[in-house]
Parts: sequence; structure tokens; C-alpha cells
Amino acid sequence: MKNIILVASLGLATLAGGAHAQGVDLTGAGATFPFPIYTKWFSTYAGQTGVKINYQSIGSGGGIRQISEETVDFGATDGPMSDDEMSKAKGGRILHVPTVIGAVAVTYNVPEVRQPLRLDGATLVAIYLGKVAKWNDARIAALNPGVALPSRNILVVRRSDGSGTSYIFTDYLASVSKEWAAGPGRGKDVAWPVGLGAKGNEGVAGQVRQLPGSIGYVELAYVKQNKLQYAAIRNADGEFVEPSVAGATAAAAGKTAKLSLKSDYRISIVNAPGKAAYPISSFTWILVYQNQADGEKAKKLTDFLTWALTKGQSYVEALDYSPLPTDMAKSVIARLASVRVLATR
Repeated sequence: MKNIILVASLGLATLAGGAHAQGVDLTGAGATFPFPIYTKWFSTYAGQTGVKINYQSIGSGGGIRQISEETVDFGATDGPMSDDEMSKAKGGRILHVPTVIGAVAVTYNVPEVRQPLRLDGATLVAIYLGKVAKWNDARIAALNPGVALPSRNILVVRRSDGSGTSYIFTDYLASVSKEWAAGPGRGKDVAWPVGLGAKGNEGVAGQVRQLPGSIGYVELAYVKQNKLQYAAIRNADGEFVEPSVAGATAAAAGKTAKLSLKSDYRISIVNAPGKAAYPISSFTWILVYQNQADGEKAKKLTDFLTWALTKGQSYVEALDYSPLPTDMAKSVIARLASVRVLATR
């Protein structure tokens, strides 16, 4: 996908129509995981005002760097900032604003196999550690009885850039494997034992589509748009679940019910309990400074986010994301009231 300049508008505008066209532009950068829904939001929002949002889909690591350096008005990430990263942000406290829930699909290109394959966490760990190197390995065969698996080499594809999608995937691997947790670990950029690197969700999807025998991980919208094969993953309850809107919603259900207004929303929902829960699911976040230097930009930013968390949620399922639970969205909107303008920070 191309990085594009999109037009957006205020959802809860209070300015007169003429003032809209003169509004201050907003700039953002970061995660590729939510890029399809953000593209839809910005273009839909454009029909209401002339405020422009320039969003660069550069990966979560880049988004965190740019918001930390105050070179953009907001960042975007699928891997929450660490306490250390938060402490280094030049503009002070950063708020994590969850926007949607998404599923990371395990995609593969095995032309000989037509039906969806089944995989589990242990096997995925073995594949990404380089310990399972053939598609007809006994561990894959045991999960797929009756499926004629080819004696084809597995070509691992992973992200080459600092990636929130990598964070979600490695968060899952670390949650199901002590070996992975003690080795590569969880992170936006880990020391991958094996694999071919690709930039962005679009890059991984493109490599898997072009390379027979390959396996990778991408946000669900990218496998749907590229018509790629994807696996059903065994969840914490032992059920094999395909990535879906419903599966991601089920993964979030147990976690969000316990949130309070004091939550900073940096929560993981990988390997969540529940028969219907898809185990590689996550929130994605927009990052904003609590203390803003420009009042006009602060209003436009919080108004847009309020729209995204209300009317904008109606667009997410069509693009294979899950909306935030209603109570959680209300709590996040309430948190936006803490964004304030200071003459100096």
C-alpha cells in the first residue's frame, strides 16, 4: 500500500463551516496494522470538513520515535510503549488511545494444500526458531490428520522494521513458550533466529504471496485483500479458531470487563481464555501527548478521536477489525478530557 495524504474532518465540530477549511492540519505516523481502517476513517471524515491528516504508514517503531521527538501530532502503534520509552518522550506524558481490535493472521503459501491448516503455539515457535523446516514435519502432520503435506521447505517471513505486528506475534509466542520468552522474547524488533525480512504488513503479505513454501504473520485485512491462505490457531481452551472479527472480539471480552478509568490501556489480550477467542489478537493505539502546546490542534485531534471512538466504529467490521466494547470506548473518551493545552511544557 502507498503512503498517502488523506483528508479528515472533525466529528464533533463546533466551528463554523468556513473555519473548517482553514483548520490546522494534523500529522501522524506509525503502525501499518491499522492502516486500512485509518485510511477509511480519514477519507470518510473528509466529507465533513477540510481538515487534512497526513498519516505515514511506517511501522510502530517509527511512530513511537516520531511522537517521542514531537515531529508529528500523533503516533500509532500496535505494541504499547514501554515505561522506558514513555520516560524519554520530549513532550511529557503520552496517552495510549485504543482505537480498534485486530487479529494477526498466520498466512502461508502452500499450493499443494487447499484446506486451511491447523497450527498451535508450540509449532509456530518451532517454525520461527528454525526447528521445524519442512511442511510435512511430524508436528504439523499431527495437527492436520488426513492432509497430504508436501515435502517442501518452510521459508519463514518476518518483519524487518520496528513493528507492532511483530510485537503482537512475539507477545503471543512468548506467552505460550518459555523457550521463546527466554530467547528472542517479545518486542517490536527482536533478534529473529531465522527468516526473510520484509517491511510493513504489506511487505510480508507480498513476500508470502510470491514465495511458495513461505509462512508469515500479518493483520487480517491484508490476507483478505490479497486472498492469501491462513491458518486456524489452537487457543487457550484447545479450540482451533480462524482469525476473524468475532474471534478478536471474544479475545478482548474478558480483559476489558475489568478495566477502570485509571487504566492506561496498555493491555495484552493474546492467548486469552474462551472457546471462541482467537489467540493472536490485540488492540492498536493512537499516541497523543496529554499536554498540548497548540490549542487548535489539540481540539482537532481530540474531536477526531472522539468521532473515531463513536461513529467511526461503525466502519471497522467491514475491514476485518473489531470495534471497541462500548463501555471501554466511553472510558477512553472520558480520558481524552484530560488532554489540555499548556503554554509551556
